[in-house]
Amino acid sequence: MKACQYVLLFNCLFLYALALECEVIPGNLKQIDAGIGILGGVNDDNELFLFLGNHFRKINATMKHFTVGPAGELGVNLSNTVLKFQSGQFSSIPVNFKQVDAGGDQIVVGVTPLNDVFCLNKDANNVGPSGNFPWVQLSGKLKYYSCGPYSCWGVNSAGNTVIRRSITGASCGGSGIFELIGGSLSMIEVATDGNVFGIDLQGNLLQRTGVSASNPIGSGWLGYLVCPDGHKHVTYDLGRLYVICSDGSIRRCI
Repeated sequence: MKACQYVLLFNCLFLYALALECEVIPGNLKQIDAGIGILGGVNDDNELFLFLGNHFRKINATMKHFTVGPAGELGVNLSNTVLKFQSGQFSSIPVNFKQVDAGGDQIVVGVTPLNDVFCLNKDANNVGPSGNFPWVQLSGKLKYYSCGPYSCWGVNSAGNTVIRRSITGASCGGSGIFELIGGSLSMIEVATDGNVFGIDLQGNLLQRTGVSASNPIGSGWLGYLVCPDGHKHVTYDLGRLYVICSDGSIRRCI
């Protein structure tokens, strides 16, 4: 496999600590994801929860990572098997990931335990569990990868942040290169509307500013203060920001 290509775009990190008005959602999670009006996550015991009504309800499934978006509801179990919710149940997909994302244009992307990166085009994803899954391997290594309507963002083992442009349902590999963005992150999430949020290596909550279809790389980073003791995970959907604090508590901000 060829080495990953990186193009340096920004070296400077512009960080401002802005406070948001937030409320506490009862529960305790380690990972959270929102998309198409659905919110779910997993706790330290790898139990899956969905936010139904005004509280999280435990679902009969064991997962260490969960995602929801235009590509469906998917999760990764303790054996790194990917499961997709379809026809009223979770069915396995023939691939092993440690992290999976469903936020793109009905494409699925994921990262293996060895940090290899794969994606699945829209048509193949929509065939269903009984169909063929022609996964496309992307050149490079990442520990976290997330997609939106026109670009995908990732973080490698060193914390470097990258973007892959020109993502479409028919071309999940997009531009064919990962471009390096300034800023060191532990995780990153791209919302269904293209908004980009992440947590840096110091536990700060960041948003990429100026992101649009015509300018997918944005212009800088804006910091928010939601959890006074640090942030662990973040997701965004339909104008609402959901944040897991370092102690596992959950905040919803509007």
